Amino acid sequence: MNNVPIITISEVNKSYEVGNNKLHVLKGLNLTINEGEMISIMGASGSGKSTLLNILGILDNYDSGAYHLNNTFIQNLSEKKAAYYRNQYIGFVFQSFNLISFKNAMENVALPLYYQKVSRRKRNAIAMEYLDKMGLKDWATHMPNELSGGQKQRIAIARAMISKPKVILADEPTGALDSKTSLEVMDIFDEINAQGITIIIVTHERDIAERTKRIIHLKDGVIEQDYYKLN
Repeated sequence: MNNVPIITISEVNKSYEVGNNKLHVLKGLNLTINEGEMISIMGASGSGKSTLLNILGILDNYDSGAYHLNNTFIQNLSEKKAAYYRNQYIGFVFQSFNLISFKNAMENVALPLYYQKVSRRKRNAIAMEYLDKMGLKDWATHMPNELSGGQKQRIAIARAMISKPKVILADEPTGALDSKTSLEVMDIFDEINAQGITIIIVTHERDIAERTKRIIHLKDGVIEQDYYKLN
């Protein structure tokens, strides 16, 4: 890990309209994440974890403050520009895997390269390399409904990695997995992090958070705790 910021958030506020009320979800958040860090974000339901992750992933806008991703100011981007920066910098891993049911494992992994206009032959060849890294080469032609939860999550991680992101955002990536498979997924994240890729994991599982080097606790839209673990 080096001390070069990849993500900087300054005084970020985010509210939602709920009926006639305004729900203030993030309240003047300040956060710096350096290249190569592996971080977990914890907090009760409604603490702002998912909102923060959506802002970091350029899936949602914020109301005020500033967000810099790799020194680029990110705010109120057009969908085309937001998609460009997501493709350039970010890989996503979700609790529900978000695989496309009518595409096989290889096609799911290759999808980000389709959006980057890579030819079918080339993107499928690269997808096979990533499936091989995940130990799933023999499952390339299987559909998602033929795969276990652990296999689906490894495919989702391969898909997140194929565009060589600088940051991986993982939203409850072990939430739908048993404890043994959860640890295997965290081993994969350790290997990815060792390559210098920043990983941010939202989790409510203490043992998963303990696998990261830095833990951030959110409460009612503010950072209650932010500490590095002493190994």
